[in-house]
Amino acid sequence: MAEATVSKAVTWGLFAAWVANDLEELVTMAGWARAARPGLQERFPRVPEAFWKRMELSQRDVDVAIGLMGGVIAAASADGARTGGRSPFFRSVLVGFGVHGVAHLAQSLAYRGYTPGVVTAPTVVIPYSVWAVRRLKAAGIRSGGAGATAAALALLPVTVAGVHALAHRINRPRGRRARAAV
Repeated sequence: MAEATVSKAVTWGLFAAWVANDLEELVTMAGWARAARPGLQERFPRVPEAFWKRMELSQRDVDVAIGLMGGVIAAASADGARTGGRSPFFRSVLVGFGVHGVAHLAQSLAYRGYTPGVVTAPTVVIPYSVWAVRRLKAAGIRSGGAGATAAALALLPVTVAGVHALAHRINRPRGRRARAAV
């Protein structure tokens, strides 16, 4: 008997849902970070200046970071499609994507207002993630359970920080002209 698999709608749906969420972030993130910083600094005066400097995001930083994360999500979706949803990489990223949707909601609650990605979190990210996990379960494929959720919780901030750090490094001025400007 052949192993049950899920449709490409489940596996490539991860990438489609990510695109919807990240289009919202692409349009709003840099401007929101600029506008929100003064109020956040006033609300959290003990946070070191170095943190606030890292919060400065140019549109180019946002563009590159989103592109890099898109590569991760596309690779996970492709691996999921290749394995019919059985790829541990796909399943971990799927769980992480759902957790990230909940994090968007928590972030907006803590901020007490709009934060980038919060509109598509409850309308696209979380519903897709729940649906996809249910499709995996119906096909007899475990989404990973508590272990996968714990791994996603640990790896999500590392991955996000990593793509933002790499984007910043990619966008950093190089060469003789950059040294002269400093």
